[in-house]
Amino acid sequence: MNRWLTIALSGVLMAGWATGGAGAEAKSAPTKLPRVLIIGDSISAGYTPIVTSLLKGKAEVVHAKGNNESTVRGLEKLDAWLGAEKWDVIHFNWGLHDMKYIDAQTKMTDVSKGKQWVPVEQYEPNLRTLVQRLKKTGAKLVWCSTTPVPDGVKGRVPGEQAKYNAAALRVMQAENVPVDDLCSFVGSPEHRLAMGGLPKDVHYKVVGYQALAAEVAKAIEQALAK
Repeated sequence: MNRWLTIALSGVLMAGWATGGAGAEAKSAPTKLPRVLIIGDSISAGYTPIVTSLLKGKAEVVHAKGNNESTVRGLEKLDAWLGAEKWDVIHFNWGLHDMKYIDAQTKMTDVSKGKQWVPVEQYEPNLRTLVQRLKKTGAKLVWCSTTPVPDGVKGRVPGEQAKYNAAALRVMQAENVPVDDLCSFVGSPEHRLAMGGLPKDVHYKVVGYQALAAEVAKAIEQALAK
């Protein structure tokens, strides 16, 4: 009787082990989402939370720490922003802070009282250096054009984004980097106000950031699909 009990128990244990082993093999690790880094100023900080929501379940979206300001700041801090982990897509912009006028403490001031932080003649080579560093990450890059500077703003010349975007486009074409043209998407001053741009301010209402975020999310998804 004891011998048959031992055999039965052994059979149950072996079946349990077999089932447990099969279960362990069936449970695969959670699928790791592609990682997306957004680099930019307060405009990107405004739309990044919405982009994160739009791409939920499709990508892990992270904004580089803080306001990434000008290309000068990028040259100083890019390696820290990139960190040691792998990025699949990097969506990036510099421009509004490059063109702003600053005082001796790099704080924005009236155009008549300060100097431009990074004149366009220096912006272009700075941007080229940054793009070449970004390419070394192996990530798919997406350049985001600088959004319009409206009339009445302090510390910037209205419309000057055109010069900086032209310089950036030369760099992106030479480096074969696709462009998410948010400037053209925003369009005319009238359209900018209608879509949620603030008057006399480079920033946007929530509805404006929602519109920008939809374009950014679309550009990121296109990059991920390549």
